[in-house]
Amino acid sequence: MRIRIIDAFTERPFAGNPAGVCLLDGDAWPDETWMRQVAAEVHASETAFAHPMGGDNEWGLRWFTPAVESDLCGHATLATTHALRSDDRIAGAVRYHTRSGVLIAHPNDDDTITLDFPAAPLTEVPIPEGLVEALGVKPEATYRTGPLRDLLTVLSDEAAVRAVAPDIAAVEALTRRDNIRGVTVTAPATEYDFVSRFFAPGDGIPEDPVTGSAHTAIAPYWAGRLGRDELTGLQASARTGVLRLAVRGDRVHITGSAVTVVDGTLLSEP
Repeated sequence: MRIRIIDAFTERPFAGNPAGVCLLDGDAWPDETWMRQVAAEVHASETAFAHPMGGDNEWGLRWFTPAVESDLCGHATLATTHALRSDDRIAGAVRYHTRSGVLIAHPNDDDTITLDFPAAPLTEVPIPEGLVEALGVKPEATYRTGPLRDLLTVLSDEAAVRAVAPDIAAVEALTRRDNIRGVTVTAPATEYDFVSRFFAPGDGIPEDPVTGSAHTAIAPYWAGRLGRDELTGLQASARTGVLRLAVRGDRVHITGSAVTVVDGTLLSEP
């Protein structure tokens, strides 16, 4: 079986966020234990599995971290769309049937891909107990993000975001206690509209290089604060990644590039 590692939200190899991608031949899911084992072996933050559903440009899509199955993942969806386009298996927009409903990805003429995802609702909440100690910095504000289950934390400036050195064990304990997927830190930036970082150790991801799904909350926050519905953000991980964002009512359009860095054969069949 063919397997690829594709770097998403970047135009060059070894940057952005790597995702494993398996395009399945059949029209049903293989054994879930096998998919989990493949994701653990790939050991990227997410590995995507997709199978055709019979209709034109209709695909089933699931995502696995090394530890859990995800409800929503941006970079692995972008990577999957890149693989389908590279193989000439789609013509135009593709509809993915996922645990978060139907998600649409639009390949663009400039080789970028735009994801059409639901915007996450933002509810300001008091700073959770233990968060300051876990991050090593006190946020200006914190927000819950509804079904996305992230905690969005706003810091004073770009330097503060880049300097965060979290106690990963403490972040994991906090996310498990409060049923949070991960913690986002974000702040205004100079070269970009904002910077961010994302930590989800409870899902097996100490720090995610670039998190498309988290921007379904980050983009509406900054759109409201800056008074603009089109933004560019930098996720300031060690690998970095750039996302072009547009808030369209209750949807967020997330645009980025991808590049294949590994294309090989998975010898263990389901």
